[in-house]
Amino acid sequence: MRNSRGGAEVIGIITGTGLYDLELAAAEAHELTTPHGTARLTVGKLGDVEVAHYSRHGSDHTRLSHQLDPRPALAAFAELKVVSLVSTTVTGAVDPRLAPGSLIVFDDLYFPSNRLPDGALCSLFTEPGVPGRGHWIFDGPFSAGVRDALVAAAFGDISDGGTYGHVDGPRLNSRPEIAALASAGVSAVSQTCGPETVLAGEAEIPFAVLGFITDYANGVTDEPTPPAVLGRLLGESSGAFSRVLAAAAPALDAPHAPAGFVYRLG
Repeated sequence: MRNSRGGAEVIGIITGTGLYDLELAAAEAHELTTPHGTARLTVGKLGDVEVAHYSRHGSDHTRLSHQLDPRPALAAFAELKVVSLVSTTVTGAVDPRLAPGSLIVFDDLYFPSNRLPDGALCSLFTEPGVPGRGHWIFDGPFSAGVRDALVAAAFGDISDGGTYGHVDGPRLNSRPEIAALASAGVSAVSQTCGPETVLAGEAEIPFAVLGFITDYANGVTDEPTPPAVLGRLLGESSGAFSRVLAAAAPALDAPHAPAGFVYRLG
């Protein structure tokens, strides 16, 4: 890792449904203790690039979306001083122009509740007087440099931009709920990346979300996505994510500007 391997640059990758393990060379498991708890990361090489990988659900999907606390992992990535961080997520399309089986790199966020799955407000600044506390101020919530690296790595086979909508799990959303999200300009939804975006912003980590469309959300099309198609695309998502991450790794392995800044107090 960065502090134990001669100061080498490290990129961070968070994966979820469909991609539980990365094929990293010389992979080693690490436990990092942070003020927010312990994070279990796997550190190894993706090509020539050193990677710290966090599987948000666990290797056998032990944790459902409502059982996650992303704060330890994001605090660990901040301690490692990762130069870039990517989260992958399978998503349901709210915009009917997004075809199942396609990739998307988001450029905006819809997460009005700003809460973690346990109902707590989403922040790394959990205690009064904590050093570095402040307000995350931004125009767009994702790092332009990290986004560009992902888009370039997909060789044009990707939607460049769109609003990520964070929804609570573990159930999926009703037709009226999806219609409300569509009216707010949401492009696609999933249940995990809203808090990760906010926490990365507070930690000033250059961050972006790479999505894979597995289905249309309820009411977007006259007929729901057939279960067989959904299952097939969930299976295909891991290969699509892996190809883009491997191709993007060299460009991610360089300093990138985070989204916005934290106006720090005290």
